[in-house]
Amino acid sequence: MTTSIVAKGVGIRFLFDHERRVVTPALSRLRRRGSETWGLRDVDLALRGGEGVALLGASGSGKTTFLRTLGGIYYPDVGTLSISGRVASLLSVDAGLLTLLTGRENALLLMVLAGHSRRRARGELDAVAERSRLGESFDRPVSSYSQGMRARLGFAVADRSDPDVLLLDEVHEALDHEFREIVRGRAQEIVSDGGIVVAAGHDHPLLEQICTQAVFFARGVVQAVGPFDEVRDAYLARV
Repeated sequence: MTTSIVAKGVGIRFLFDHERRVVTPALSRLRRRGSETWGLRDVDLALRGGEGVALLGASGSGKTTFLRTLGGIYYPDVGTLSISGRVASLLSVDAGLLTLLTGRENALLLMVLAGHSRRRARGELDAVAERSRLGESFDRPVSSYSQGMRARLGFAVADRSDPDVLLLDEVHEALDHEFREIVRGRAQEIVSDGGIVVAAGHDHPLLEQICTQAVFFARGVVQAVGPFDEVRDAYLARV
């Protein structure tokens, strides 16, 4: 099976609820009075296996919304999205973590929620512990973790899913230099094996080590697609 991501005319609409003062995906069927805004508009992209792709743009430009759509958190209001391959994501340092539980307990919970059997999840815990390099902290409450330690745990769990598509949203920027090298090496391994890595962030030197291609977003609309250096320069020129 060839890994691929194909988006055709994808749009994500949010509803601002004046009563609750929150922005929610329109498909949540929350139809109170409020204004609508588009997080993504008319996104057409075709990503092939063997590509590392960076998402560039200012905060609020649509990068995270696109990653969450790829990760299945949002469903397109318009257009179609097709993904071929196993997807693993690390879209927030704290995503899914329960701070009163230990790293080990969180790892077990996250793997079960990702669809693994309890037996397989338990069998992967030692590998997650080794991959995260948390040492004794793996059996301590996550409430005692730094942001970087939480990112280590999340990445280690995602990596044990053996993904064909890996999604990263700025969390790698919270990591120390040692673990950044681990993430970079694993991302390059996934790409060389015919997978896809999609990473968003503002650390351009780090992204350039992982990605050869880039997509520039502004206000939810794709502005440029192409080689990393060309798209980066187009984004910086716009800034």
